Amino acid sequence: MSTSPDISIKLGDLDLKNPVMTASGTFGYGEEFASVIDVNQLGAIVVKGISLKPMPGNPPPRIVETPGGMLNAIGLANIGIESFLKDKLPWLRTLDTKTIVNIYGHSIAEYGELASALKYADGVSAVEVNISCPNVDKGGLVFGKDPDVSARVTETVAKNTDKPVIVKLTPNVSDITILASAVEQAGAHCVSLINTLTGMAIDIETGKPRLGNVSGGLSGPAIKPVALHMVYQVAKAVKIPVIGIGGILNAQDALEFLIAGASAVQVGTANFISPGATLEIIDGIKSYCERKNLRNIREIIGSINI
Repeated sequence: MSTSPDISIKLGDLDLKNPVMTASGTFGYGEEFASVIDVNQLGAIVVKGISLKPMPGNPPPRIVETPGGMLNAIGLANIGIESFLKDKLPWLRTLDTKTIVNIYGHSIAEYGELASALKYADGVSAVEVNISCPNVDKGGLVFGKDPDVSARVTETVAKNTDKPVIVKLTPNVSDITILASAVEQAGAHCVSLINTLTGMAIDIETGKPRLGNVSGGLSGPAIKPVALHMVYQVAKAVKIPVIGIGGILNAQDALEFLIAGASAVQVGTANFISPGATLEIIDGIKSYCERKNLRNIREIIGSINI
């Protein structure tokens, strides 16, 4: 009698029942999807980015569909850390899946405060650090574009929390492996990539940008080849686990990232197209392992045949 393949994953000290997570900003705080899918089947829920204080986000319009994807300029709207801990975390704590909290700040000190607030938070399994934010102390330069600043943010978060630290990398750089290595040396337990690519759209009748913020983040299938290549590069450059993100719509997409070297994946834009996409991807990964007679999903990771 054949046994089911083991698709559980270990990311440092973080144990997941499977390698499929939701991507921050595409799944709310988890509860929004609970009436549509069984969220307990997920490897982890990554909640939308949390800041120290509530943030209203950017003026509308904030989302534009594009060929093969979407542009968003939500502006990281959220309820703030205090409200998250009080109003959202208690429900997340009841789930049989891991909760990862994505954080962002506008100064290194803010990242430290957020990490401290989550330090002993029961029900939080890991912290994902969004470094694709403007650093007000550096005149608005994005943290994640500077390896030294990225390392300082990582070091500050790691010093102020007892949770595994995942650093989410921006693709809007010349060499993402330099950033990955910098945050690894600074104490990151994992890296996740890629965040959105910067883009824009214009209304040709009015001549105005179609986003209220002028530019936004491009996500969806259009960015998958870029994301896949960067994951492949980073997986070779670092020793810590890599989480692949970017245009994953189905099990085949997810498997490509695993074969390229990712230990897990996050599903983002697909949640807007099909709320059950994550569960279909989990089932598809299981079926693939069965078809290939693989006993353990770890046999796939980094198995690319060059």
